[in-house]
Amino acid sequence: MNYALMNLLADATAAVGTDAAAAGEVAVEEMSAGATFIYYAIQFVPLILVFVVFWFVLIRPQRKKDKEAKEMLNKLKVGDRICTIGGIYGTIVRIKDDVLTVEVGEAKTQMVFARWAIRNVEQLSVTNDAEQLI
Repeated sequence: MNYALMNLLADATAAVGTDAAAAGEVAVEEMSAGATFIYYAIQFVPLILVFVVFWFVLIRPQRKKDKEAKEMLNKLKVGDRICTIGGIYGTIVRIKDDVLTVEVGEAKTQMVFARWAIRNVEQLSVTNDAEQLI
């Protein structure tokens, strides 16, 4: 706090009396505590800004992506052409709770997968013999 202001306040309170002087000292201490609070509050502003940036750059987009993946897994149905996280392409032939039975290849080999192991639903028909996409 400005020392000239404190001296001016002390001189004014000395002229009024001791009760006023005590009140002036309390006022100076309260202003000092307020200034200290503001000083520390300003130091937290960069930390808060970093959190806000992380929220909009990292956390929010990841939550949106997770929500879309969850919706895709909940909408799986028999006949969907899927790709697993292991890169296996197949067609869903049976769904029971969180277990999918998938037909793979020309021999129609059936494989069992957990629902979470599905990467995406293919929009195009893909064959395992490297034929053209339909």
